[in-house]
Amino acid sequence: MAFIEKFVTTRSGLRFQYIEQGDAAGTPVIFLHGVTDSHRSWELVFPYLDPKLRAIAITQRGHGEASKPESGYSSSDLAGDVAEVMDALEIPSAVIVGHSMGSFAAQRFAIEYPDRVDGVVLIASFATCADNEGVKQFVAEAVDSLTDPIPAEFAAEFQTSTVYKGISDEFFAQAVSESLKAPARVWKAACHSMIETDHRPLLDRIKARTLLIWGDQDAYFGIDEQERLLAGIAGSWLEVYEGIGHAPNWEDPERTAKDIEKFVKSLAEDRSSAATGN
Repeated sequence: MAFIEKFVTTRSGLRFQYIEQGDAAGTPVIFLHGVTDSHRSWELVFPYLDPKLRAIAITQRGHGEASKPESGYSSSDLAGDVAEVMDALEIPSAVIVGHSMGSFAAQRFAIEYPDRVDGVVLIASFATCADNEGVKQFVAEAVDSLTDPIPAEFAAEFQTSTVYKGISDEFFAQAVSESLKAPARVWKAACHSMIETDHRPLLDRIKARTLLIWGDQDAYFGIDEQERLLAGIAGSWLEVYEGIGHAPNWEDPERTAKDIEKFVKSLAEDRSSAATGN
């Protein structure tokens, strides 16, 4: 499927690339990608989504063809960008779907903008990397020494580590190409933000219904991290994908799309029941 890439400039002066499909009057669902990825991270998922949904995948700051400011890569900064993009696109509220780093931004958005969240989907998520020794070691030993241009071999090794089930050579090459668009300082800033920021004390402020999606072969975040999120976010629940790694949206895009679609429909049913008093 060919997607028309669009750009939007927010009131902060930052320019964001995005793709959109579906019914403009449908439920808005905003997709946020993982570190060094882009909106293209969702291209395998979109074809399986109900066209009645208004699906929008955004390239976050520092990534892809989006603006790359010198600073501002905390989860709060990323959440603020989402709010400004929604303002520019005249979207009062939406379901927010995030993968990895994008899930961290989605959490923060739900914490800081509760009235603008209809539901949250966290894929391969975590509450902090502060106590994740594997991530901290990777950042200290590999990311911190990066210089521009990013070596293609390094980007390929990183993306290889995110998948367990095979993906097509074409899509993998695209993922590596997108990773190379993020400068070294963005790799460093984004990774350090996830280590230095701890959402655990804030998770109880997420009031929207929340779905967790996690692959049981995730090399970065284990079941203990999912249980921590489940304990912190009231009413959340977990879908486990067996034989899937850190990128369910790449490794099983059809199931990912259908679980998101089912979740969005359940939110609409809940609203309908509440309106009728049933």
